[in-house]
Amino acid sequence: MNLTHVGIVGAGQMGSGIAQVCAAAGLDVSLVDVSDAALDRGIAAIAAGFERQVKKGTLSADAQAAMLSRIRTATDHRSLEGSGIVIEAATENLELKLRILKQLSETVAPHAVIASNTSSISITQLAAAVTAPERFIGIHFFNPVPLMGLVEVIRGLQTSDATAASAQAFAKTIGKTPVLVRNSPGFVVNRILVPMINEAVMVLQEGLATAEDIDNGMKLGCNHPIGPLALADLIGLDTVLAIMQVFAEEFGDPKYRPAPLLKEMVCAGRLGRKSKRGFYSYE
Repeated sequence: MNLTHVGIVGAGQMGSGIAQVCAAAGLDVSLVDVSDAALDRGIAAIAAGFERQVKKGTLSADAQAAMLSRIRTATDHRSLEGSGIVIEAATENLELKLRILKQLSETVAPHAVIASNTSSISITQLAAAVTAPERFIGIHFFNPVPLMGLVEVIRGLQTSDATAASAQAFAKTIGKTPVLVRNSPGFVVNRILVPMINEAVMVLQEGLATAEDIDNGMKLGCNHPIGPLALADLIGLDTVLAIMQVFAEEFGDPKYRPAPLLKEMVCAGRLGRKSKRGFYSYE
């Protein structure tokens, strides 16, 4: 696999973070989204990430400029034709991802690896939208991408050994530690983490403690670096809800029922940091 050119579809929080770490690792990046406005927001987020490193003295201004110059933006998938690996990082919506992956498999080179950054959707199901599905795999990054060292590499039923090896090599190239996991809803980390967040919302909903006390309890009592409700705000409450809905549907087990308060907050547009209000205010 040619690792000099990486394609990324989706310039949101995850896609821009993936683009940032790829550029920092010396790779050329094609970042694609549906509008110039979305791309501008993504580039602004990447530039801000690099700027924080410059202010800390861990990155020079010249290196920052060089990294940013490696990222090219486009609204046309044809810009991805030369990519050795293309990562879909769109919203956690099955129909949207299937549509994007079908387009990608018709656009990118036949030998290119196609991956999804999905956090919960079946890799086997997504692979069905791709021509030569043996080249499809899940590469699940964690938020914030530049800071989190782990990448889950998820094989679908169709994924070849060569594709799995290429995905793991790619993760190491950009400084991440890959763990190879079997395809299952939520994979490993989110299978454990998101139900815990959902339970924290249940505890808040029942009035057992305030959001601050729930988070402090988990930080000081369980040595977590961030409380579950603050983490939900960071992830995005809509994403947390989408994952719980996948669990509920796929497992058919009532223990995965999304907290009513979580659904209500998403309906109200209180999605966490990205909307400036969630369990906490970020105005």
